[in-house]
Amino acid sequence: MQNHPADQEPRRVLGSFFTPKSQNTPTWEQRKLAELTKTITTGKSVNSDEGEVSDGDIGVLKTSCVSYDRFNPSESKPVVKSEQQLVKCAVEKDSVIVSRMNTPERVGACGYVSTDFPNLFLPDRLWKLKFQDTVDTYFVYMMLVSSAYKEKITSMASGTSGSMYNIPKETFLNLQLVIPAKIDEQKQLGRILKKIDSLITLHQRKYEKLVNIKKSMLDKMFPKNGASVPEIRFKGFTDPWEQRKISELAEKTYGGGTPTTSNEAFWNGNIPWIQSSDIVDGKLMGVEPRKYITQTGLNSSATQLVPKDSIAIITRVGVGKLAYMPFSYSTSQDFLSLSKLNTEPFFTVYACYKKLQSELNTVQGTSIKGITKDELLAKTISVPVYSEQKQIGSFFTQLDTLITLHQRKLEKLQNIKKSCLEKMFV
Repeated sequence: MQNHPADQEPRRVLGSFFTPKSQNTPTWEQRKLAELTKTITTGKSVNSDEGEVSDGDIGVLKTSCVSYDRFNPSESKPVVKSEQQLVKCAVEKDSVIVSRMNTPERVGACGYVSTDFPNLFLPDRLWKLKFQDTVDTYFVYMMLVSSAYKEKITSMASGTSGSMYNIPKETFLNLQLVIPAKIDEQKQLGRILKKIDSLITLHQRKYEKLVNIKKSMLDKMFPKNGASVPEIRFKGFTDPWEQRKISELAEKTYGGGTPTTSNEAFWNGNIPWIQSSDIVDGKLMGVEPRKYITQTGLNSSATQLVPKDSIAIITRVGVGKLAYMPFSYSTSQDFLSLSKLNTEPFFTVYACYKKLQSELNTVQGTSIKGITKDELLAKTISVPVYSEQKQIGSFFTQLDTLITLHQRKLEKLQNIKKSCLEKMFV
């Protein structure tokens, strides 16, 4: 069986870095963080203005600049001119920023700084760690963000309910780390982890760029309110789009329902039963059901078997999300399905999605937002000639395929990194 290209990329990066242990493998030793640290410094609390830090400004980092093992320098604010002389502790290359005071979820968060930011400074709630020359900074940083050590660091923090949690410096520096005795091994492991991180960043950027392109094209390739043509069209199409009710897009509609009992025997069948959580924003072109219902379960509920090539639209929790279904299925009462479509299926998915997402703020509800089936069917969307529908549907389908590809690569790399960290640090 051939490997997918997405599988090959991480393997090329991993190469032969990891080899079986032998009796000649250098030992790892236990060291206190204080022994590895050259300096640990913090900044000063200063007043700041709203907005982004522009070129030439003096900025101070927000505590949110470190979260989920990343440093984000754009999470900063310009310091008011009258206090610019008070700032101290600039952001420095090859250092690690640690959130010593934060919410219980983010206290102890760490981020690696890869370049100098001489005009950005730390507040008093962040530490900057510089390490001894005998230690590889990136490797130690990876230790601090690994699940094994993150849990230890978080447990050092204290605070009362509703307050910011704080980590005492002395307690933090007493953290016991088990690291390779030789810096060469630290560097080798640090290099492979940095390469994986670089790939994660690359695919994250590609993924985010494609998601932004999709959002922009949804705005430009469908007419705005009151317009009969979109801003951008495929060559050769000039006819105005027509207004149609969603009820006119399909010859038949289906509701949903749930079996009156939770009997497990009803959920061991082979009929896909679609839940709201099966349809994820950004993955509109198909789902992988996690539950399957039996014919007996189907017969005991208000739900029906919806034929393939229908569109399932969420009307309650997650209202406005939808997906084209290439197989027969059944749903809960949170759905309305359009079947035997009079329009091109994939165009219909994106046209309805665009319409519903733009109107979510008008959806009424108490604890759960929702829309009635009649309200949904009465909504109107703009529809071009069928040949233009096909081109638009094909364009967005290909775009979603690319988005999914980079998302899968990203998830694979993140899992590889997680596995490496779990195997390295215990």
